[in-house]
Amino acid sequence: MSVRGIRGAISVIENSEREIISKTRKLLDEIIKNNPSLKPEDIGSIIFTVTDDLNAAFPARAARELGWNEVPLLCSKEINVPGSLPKCVRVLIHWNTENLQEDIKHVYLDEAIRLRPDITLKNI
Repeated sequence: MSVRGIRGAISVIENSEREIISKTRKLLDEIIKNNPSLKPEDIGSIIFTVTDDLNAAFPARAARELGWNEVPLLCSKEINVPGSLPKCVRVLIHWNTENLQEDIKHVYLDEAIRLRPDITLKNI
């Protein structure tokens, strides 16, 4: 079994608790949909990052609301690169799986599609 990374990102409209949690939940739901064999017991850890303009909530709470209570979660700040996408939540899921790297489906939603159009177009 290997550890594979699932990447994803989503933009939010405003810096509010409700918006951050609901959009992160949307992102996680889409990751689960695109990687149907993903189970919480196979997740080693998840790292969430947010841009500097988001601080109203921890996006990890969305994973807890999914029932992922035993999964180690970490929230952090994204590097503030000039001209980068604002109001963005990113995720990296460390998944213990037999799946090959090329079988992993990464998910970029809303304005975050522009971060990785190569992956987004491949997964459509």
